[in-house]
Amino acid sequence: MLFFTKCSAFDSTLTLFDMGGAMIDWDRVNSLRNDIGAEAFDEVVEIFLEEVQEIIDKLRDAPVIADLEHDLHSLKNGALNLGFADLSSLCLKGEREAAAGQADQFDLTQVVRLFDTARAQFLDELPRRLAA
Repeated sequence: MLFFTKCSAFDSTLTLFDMGGAMIDWDRVNSLRNDIGAEAFDEVVEIFLEEVQEIIDKLRDAPVIADLEHDLHSLKNGALNLGFADLSSLCLKGEREAAAGQADQFDLTQVVRLFDTARAQFLDELPRRLAA
């Protein structure tokens, strides 16, 4: 599994990491929680899941091809912030295809399925991982 992340807020260069097949980058999750604190972390998780669910619902129910690059970019960034490594990688692929004028060739069902699976795994494993 390959994971892409921005090098800095001012640099659009992407760095490639090998996540070893992990759907969720738990090191990133723990780092975020340690950086912002437990209470803020809970709020960030709630906001992330709400905002991403809105985009996923749009992609599932009524995708707008003209908005696809922006929607996938937003998903990618949110996914990066919360450690959804596979989702981020897939969104980057779709974002690049959309930017190249090939948005209609990208399979959005993969994004929707991957988000649903990653969300379930995240919510299922989060309490145990935070307790460790």
